[in-house]
Amino acid sequence: MKFSRLLAICMLCGAVGVAAAADPPTNTLAAAMELAWRLHPEAAALEAREQGARAAQELAAGVLPGPAALSFGHANDRFNRNRGKQEWELELAAPLWLPGQQAARADEALSHVDELAARRAALRWELAGELREAWWALAAARQTQALALRRLDTARALEQDVRRRYQAGELSRIDANLAQSEVLAAQAESVEAEAMLLQSEQTLRLLTGAQPPTELAEEAPAPVPRTNPREESREPIAVLHPHLAAAAAAARSARARLKATEATARAAPKLALRVQRERGDFNEEYANRLGIELTLPFASTPQRRRETAAAQAEVERVEAEMRRAAARWPQEKQRAQHALEAAERQLLLAQVRQAFGADNLSLSEKAFALGESDLATLLRMRATAYDAHAALDRQRVARAAAISRLNQSLGVTP
Repeated sequence: MKFSRLLAICMLCGAVGVAAAADPPTNTLAAAMELAWRLHPEAAALEAREQGARAAQELAAGVLPGPAALSFGHANDRFNRNRGKQEWELELAAPLWLPGQQAARADEALSHVDELAARRAALRWELAGELREAWWALAAARQTQALALRRLDTARALEQDVRRRYQAGELSRIDANLAQSEVLAAQAESVEAEAMLLQSEQTLRLLTGAQPPTELAEEAPAPVPRTNPREESREPIAVLHPHLAAAAAAARSARARLKATEATARAAPKLALRVQRERGDFNEEYANRLGIELTLPFASTPQRRRETAAAQAEVERVEAEMRRAAARWPQEKQRAQHALEAAERQLLLAQVRQAFGADNLSLSEKAFALGESDLATLLRMRATAYDAHAALDRQRVARAAAISRLNQSLGVTP
């Protein structure tokens, strides 16, 4: 009985462990990214646009460029002579593809689908940038508040010790006033840090729609590619930088739209099958007629030139944006790499500085307790140690933020 109970407990613990391992951590940027993407206003709009693009693909793959039309007509002389004249007419008309128009429209629809897919990835990348900045701004605000609270606690403890020694006649009133001023300054800094923290939490909450996690996990640095992606690459869109991929897809879509515009020199021809049934009067029998009608609209040179010029202008605009994005990406990547290297060096220096500051503060506190040093020297050493500790905390957050910015410059989303 005891063995079966123990076995059941072990199985339950194992199931709980498997469930916990299956659930993704909620304190990561990836989890926050999914929450933020659900609230993004462009996410639902992109789904609707993708449905429209797929409908355009189905239309381009159809036999006809548009829907057929059925018309029905009837005429008689009942309201004037009333001799039994009857005329019935039924017409089925369908538009026809122009030469090369269907292939151009199919290419345009396919390029538009690719453009929307690239645009989705680019929007997620842009949202990741906003989320990363808000994420590490909150981390910095939490570090600032924690350090301000620690400074306030130590200032209050020192103020109590100084007051006790002042009442005992060991210290002067100036020392008591200095200790109380230190408490007031720490309280003011704590209030400011709390206000900054609330603002940072609100910013992240507006992006994700959820309460910020208690712990903010860091990102792992992504590998830096040695070569730049080509302006025209045959690799999948997901392999490229999202911003570059979106610019390249927009350029391809604009060129396909230009070809479709050039292929549509005029309105679509129309082929109609007409069936007529008529008689002249009551004494005549109905006569049936079957006919075919082909309508060929004339081309409008000014209208075609206007549409082609507009499409050509769009091609030039998106190609210029693509070239500028391709030229800007190496600079942004290099700047992010240099920023990360500088943050790592500054973190090492801040660690050494914090160690010296803590050692000097410990010596100063011992000297003040023994009466070998005055309060002003202790407060100065404490301010130096506080600044060193604050700099160390800032550099830890700055290094993590630099890693996120490097990942952002490389096009990596959480």
